[in-house]
Amino acid sequence: MAKIIVLGTGLIGSAMAVDLASNHEVTALDLNTELFDRLEKKGVKTKQVDLSKSGEIAGQVSGYDLVIGALPGHMGFRCLEDVISAGKHIVDISFMPEDYLSLDDLAKKKSVTAVVDCGVAPGMGNMILGYHDRQMEVDDFCCYVGGLPKKREWPYEYKAVFSPIDVIEEYTRPARYVENRRVIIREALSDLELLDFQMVGKLEAWNSDGLRSLITTMDIPNMIEKTLRYPGTTEYIKVLRETGFFSYDEVSISGKKIRPIDLTAKLLFPKWKLQEGESDMTVMKIIISGKEEGIAVQYKYDLYDEYDPETEVHSMARTTGYTCTAVADLILAGKFNRQGVCPPEFVGQEPGSFEYVRDYLAARKVQYKMERKET
Repeated sequence: MAKIIVLGTGLIGSAMAVDLASNHEVTALDLNTELFDRLEKKGVKTKQVDLSKSGEIAGQVSGYDLVIGALPGHMGFRCLEDVISAGKHIVDISFMPEDYLSLDDLAKKKSVTAVVDCGVAPGMGNMILGYHDRQMEVDDFCCYVGGLPKKREWPYEYKAVFSPIDVIEEYTRPARYVENRRVIIREALSDLELLDFQMVGKLEAWNSDGLRSLITTMDIPNMIEKTLRYPGTTEYIKVLRETGFFSYDEVSISGKKIRPIDLTAKLLFPKWKLQEGESDMTVMKIIISGKEEGIAVQYKYDLYDEYDPETEVHSMARTTGYTCTAVADLILAGKFNRQGVCPPEFVGQEPGSFEYVRDYLAARKVQYKMERKET
């Protein structure tokens, strides 16, 4: 039984803590104690700590075998750096804007395994690509993914199960994709297309910056990731963005300076909050094309997952969190010990690791359906 510390007890962090507590000794830290009672009933120890304080994280992780990072993106890089500096292995899901690969030398120096971006996408999508890149010549990789409330409610038809500020980041951060081995940069929400999904119906897909590490770690001619939302979402988000509601630049109102993003967050986040028992779903489609043993092939992976009323765990927490806990289990079992900062595609490239994660998820009813055809 290993000692694990979970940094952050939001909906995803809490789900990971409970999942790991079935086989390990788990302690969860956060400044917000809202979910502590539920965690303690599931056998998780809790501790109220302000992890934003300088030096706090390094002191807290001492004495643990593995760290799970589940903090908002703006705290992610410093958390990762502090944990690595402390010589602790970490699996992290924060959507940090910084280049986490810049910490690779430090992680190797400290003999640390740090798996980052280890959620659903980025995360499981990277592992699937890494797995296939090891056994075939991949020419094209396309990933469509989105987390949505099952019930469409006006005006936003959207709810956030991870940090809402990271959701806004998806709407503003320039999107990068690879075309004919060239990195193309477009604004987020661009190149809108409508797609049909069997369990959901029509969804709209747009460019987002989800390729992340794949741009530098994988030599594949064409790669793109698009975010899925209910039709009509893109238009009103563009209106908010172009009007300046997502800006961090201060404006003066009646002699007081405020950042528009702070006002937007104050107004939007309560409306985006997923209520207890409210059902959500995760939809993902991955298409990988190339040559396998000289034969042109195409692999399709489809994921449709819903809120689990039995465990009361939301779908995005299941699909993101259990991918992270699967890799944590993989490391603790000594089955993945590559040192350095490791994006999930490195896990997929390691023989047996993708299958381990896939089966771990399947045991928790997160099912990826795969179809192969020769083209």
